[in-house]
Amino acid sequence: MAGRPRSGPGRGWLLRLVIAFAFAQGAVSMARPAVSYRALALGADETAVGVIAGVYALLPLFVAVPLGRRTDHGRCAPLLPLGVLLISGGCALSGLVSSLPAMAAWSGVMGLGHLCFVIGAQSIVARQSAPHEQDRNFGHFTIGASLGQLIGPIAAGALISGQGGALGRTSALALLVSAGVCAVALTSLWRIEHRRTTGTRPRADGKVPVRTILGARGVPAGILISMAVLSATDILTAYLPVVGEHRSIAPATVGLLLSLRAAATIACRLVMTPLLRLLGRRALLTTSCLLAGLLCAGVALPVSVPVLAVMLAVLGFCLGVGQPLSMTTVVRAAPDGARSTALALRLTGNRLGQVAAPAAAGLIAGAVGVAAPFVLLGVGLMGAAGLGLRGEGGKEQASADEAVSGRSNRRSAPGGCPRDRRAARSPRSGG
Repeated sequence: MAGRPRSGPGRGWLLRLVIAFAFAQGAVSMARPAVSYRALALGADETAVGVIAGVYALLPLFVAVPLGRRTDHGRCAPLLPLGVLLISGGCALSGLVSSLPAMAAWSGVMGLGHLCFVIGAQSIVARQSAPHEQDRNFGHFTIGASLGQLIGPIAAGALISGQGGALGRTSALALLVSAGVCAVALTSLWRIEHRRTTGTRPRADGKVPVRTILGARGVPAGILISMAVLSATDILTAYLPVVGEHRSIAPATVGLLLSLRAAATIACRLVMTPLLRLLGRRALLTTSCLLAGLLCAGVALPVSVPVLAVMLAVLGFCLGVGQPLSMTTVVRAAPDGARSTALALRLTGNRLGQVAAPAAAGLIAGAVGVAAPFVLLGVGLMGAAGLGLRGEGGKEQASADEAVSGRSNRRSAPGGCPRDRRAARSPRSGG
């Protein structure tokens, strides 16, 4: 019984975290296309939509690393309700204001809340998961995000289309509803973090420099792959409504297309473990990023809605690989005592991509055409495929190999001594 490192009874904490994340992410996924439609109703052009979408990620750029430092040496759970409150406030006030600068500002508050929630949640998963459980637990954790991305756009599309196409009024309603959806996440945030894991954090005087973290082999690749994958997801969410307007696709249909992409991502994460066994981490990352790049560029083609639906479904499946595997890559490659900071650096890279990609997409869309940003994203994902092909850090790969070897040994020797199994895992199970 003492042989397997558990931080609490079962994995109920992970289920509650997934539920809370589903509501929080659902609110954000509902709000972001609603912000785009409301901006269009207020007279924004494609460039302005890109700027507003970029501001969502601007504030988090300045606070991600300090939040990661604090989490490395303290509790993670307080960040979760703070994030929920900031998301709810940002959603509600984005629906109440009537100027584009104010919408951009409250969109930034929404992004800050999402960052707080995600840093706290990812740090809890990293801290309370044994090394051999990290791929599985991060995969299950990101199912919460995919559930939110599945339901949010459908709800937004239904609300925005439900009152005669009066985009200003209906998009404001969708933003207010998203604020209430996010608040529901508070009901699942109990007993998420266990005290046995909070009392073993390194002291603050032993913090690892950012340059050392970024120099660890595997960390930069994990950050860049995550940035490319999230930028693709983000541009799809923010710019598919604009593509729909240009191709006369109804907002409800756009919402269904975005949700189809999210459903395929959920399917991918449900079968992540068998995919890893079948292909291996490097081949899975490389193949998924390469295929996603080709499909993302294909969105620029003037295809019919059924063909676009098939493309987005396969694209969503491919995009489901990058996020959980990049989390595990960064956590395993990071120096001891700096895992939350490394995850924060990964999120900083994500937010940098969310600032730069929509702004660049807006400029490209304004100058070349609304479908052109998807070609840019395709190129970025193909570059991420190259990073996956180069392989991962030695420490991270060795940890994965040890976990697989440990599971094989336990299966082949059922009478093994728990003390021996503890001794085999203890060097890598802390933190």
